[in-house]
Amino acid sequence: MAKVSLSGIKKTFDTVELFESVDLEIKSGEFATFVGPSGSGKSTLLRMIAGLEEVDAGVIAIDGHDVTYEVPSQRGVAMVFQNYALYPHMDVFENIAFNLRISRMPKQQIKEAVTDAARILRLEELLHRKPSQLSGGQRQRVAIGRAIVRKPKVFLFDEPLSNLDAGLRTQMRLELETLHRTIGATMIYVTHDQTEAMTLADRIVALDYGEIKQVGTPAELYDRPANLFVAGFIGSPKINLLSATVLDSNDAGTRVSIDGKTDTAVTIPVDGLQQNDSITLGIRPEEFHIIEGDGSNAGDLTLAGSINTADRLGNITYAYVDVGLPRNITVQTFMKRNIETGRAVKLSVPPERITVFDPSGSRCSPEAKPDGAVTAEAAAHHGR
Repeated sequence: MAKVSLSGIKKTFDTVELFESVDLEIKSGEFATFVGPSGSGKSTLLRMIAGLEEVDAGVIAIDGHDVTYEVPSQRGVAMVFQNYALYPHMDVFENIAFNLRISRMPKQQIKEAVTDAARILRLEELLHRKPSQLSGGQRQRVAIGRAIVRKPKVFLFDEPLSNLDAGLRTQMRLELETLHRTIGATMIYVTHDQTEAMTLADRIVALDYGEIKQVGTPAELYDRPANLFVAGFIGSPKINLLSATVLDSNDAGTRVSIDGKTDTAVTIPVDGLQQNDSITLGIRPEEFHIIEGDGSNAGDLTLAGSINTADRLGNITYAYVDVGLPRNITVQTFMKRNIETGRAVKLSVPPERITVFDPSGSRCSPEAKPDGAVTAEAAAHHGR
């Protein structure tokens, strides 16, 4: 296990500056994921850690040692790529053992290392098969085994599951979680798939065009996104983002109205906003309730509309509700509810379950009370 530290990392391609100054620390034994859209710089950042991409400025340290200008083989890292890169003429044993043979490790030690890796990855019965005789998931396990036998300080994964079908991706995610628990190594994993990021990571590093937008646990990024980018990128289906305007402030918080809906006004326990500020309200699909009659609580945000369409996924249904805004509202509900296209419905959400983003796109803080505390509802929402 080893800590990975990046300090003041800069990287420019031709005239395009991708990373202006990146500071990041991956804790020893941590499973960290770099997540973001295509072009965000996540793979480039991983390749700089591996030594496959040069940095223009800054320091990369692994286990306290400056490795910024060391060759990849001297950094104590092992990388697993999207392409399995197995030798087709070698069997599984020889593929896993190849780097050990190159380093002239004694045959008995090679056998022990490969056998141990095969046991961890459940490849014992496949050691004499060729790659052409393996499934995609098995080939990926062989590629991981080739990394394990090197006993690196840090494992680097560059979208290793993107070539697998949905079922195999789920299986391999579980196996990677088990592998991390078993060997306890520091792992850095690049993906554009937020499901992989949310299920695998101890901490997520959210990137957008070379800028780290937020670093935190999956729960922190989901429940307390630092900005609109993180809110919109993390979560499936996506968070509902509604444009709104600040009306005024009172002892309970900030009163806002959704743009284009003159009959809506709700007081949200946040502070730091000014009258007439243009803001954004973020509401996760599971926070909305479809209410019957006058079932909403006083003070809730309530919207009336009709069901446009619905996705029925067995145990849950996602209803897309037209409330007269530019985009339909996505609502998560139970399959057994009476979800019929065209049906008139009312949606309700408690104000403390609404995340507010200020005009700059940053998340607003909960409303401060005289004693420095926040309401119980706001504390539950904001994790305080």
